[in-house]
Amino acid sequence: MTNVPPIQVGVLLYPNFELLDVFGPLEMFATLGHARARIHMIAAQPGTVPSAMAGDGPFGPQVMADYGYADAPALDILLVPGGFGTVPALSDTALLGFIRERATTTPVVASVCTGSALLARAGVLDGHRATSNKQFFDLARSQSDRVEWIEAARWVDDGHVVTSSGVSAGMDMALALIERLVGKDAAEQVAIATEYTWHRDADRDPFVTHLNALSGLLPS
Repeated sequence: MTNVPPIQVGVLLYPNFELLDVFGPLEMFATLGHARARIHMIAAQPGTVPSAMAGDGPFGPQVMADYGYADAPALDILLVPGGFGTVPALSDTALLGFIRERATTTPVVASVCTGSALLARAGVLDGHRATSNKQFFDLARSQSDRVEWIEAARWVDDGHVVTSSGVSAGMDMALALIERLVGKDAAEQVAIATEYTWHRDADRDPFVTHLNALSGLLPS
């Protein structure tokens, strides 16, 4: 593995993103070590971006973006989180344009939770299978009727695009991506190192019974 370049993972931040959507997957990639994974935080401009706090607004911890859209490095994976900030972000033409442009050059475009709504709005999921947060599923589904939306999946790996269900499901997806890109042994070692019980069945999400249960909490 010494001659294999590290995986370049970029995370797209926007106000009111969900913390675990970002740091759950990043913990998995970071556990690979600096020689096998590099992490880049990206926002509209370099600087701090507020996360969500229980859906009350962008009052959570501030996270530092290292790069803006204009100077973000080439990536192997672009990760788009969800959160209560997804709804206003659906009207952010610069953010959608960045997703759309990077999808043409980045081998894997991934989302956690309602981040799939942003991918769908940008047209990146058209012609693909995808899933989203079960409790806000219609938010993603309403963004494009050219996507095969899979309600029951924990995550969906459709090659170029990989989408997960809500929040903690992003860690399962990240381990699956590590298995695909680095190897099964590496993914197993990461799961053990993080003391995480890996949900390995991509086709079954135990939270599908709560489909759209919280949709009324989304900001209008």
